[in-house]
Amino acid sequence: QVQLVESGGGLVQAGDSLRLSCVASGRTFSANSMGWFRQAPGTEREFVSAVTWGGAMANYASSVKGRFTISRDNAKNTLFLQMNSLKPEDTAVYYCAADNEAFGSAWNDSVRYDFWGRGTQVTVSS
Repeated sequence: QVQLVESGGGLVQAGDSLRLSCVASGRTFSANSMGWFRQAPGTEREFVSAVTWGGAMANYASSVKGRFTISRDNAKNTLFLQMNSLKPEDTAVYYCAADNEAFGSAWNDSVRYDFWGRGTQVTVSS
């Protein structure tokens, strides 16, 4: 059974940093694109960042570009999201996602992803 499990969320103050992790089990995703999405209360899930299978190409939402960095460790089947200079508007549940198709792009569309984690809460106070 494939599982994606996020961790690293929490309650922080504006300007602080957090590092999210997503550990995959049940299969390897070393040849697959992976990404992060988030959903705040009363809003639709939105794209945050994605990375191609080898990490060569990364894609970011304009709202997080320059503050967030996506990376992956394929040997550990783990995806990361380093979040710096956090703002109250970054408050959301953050979800990890993986594409079942090999060697895809760093998709910003949620329909491209086939596997999802349950999310980790990030709350940024002002």
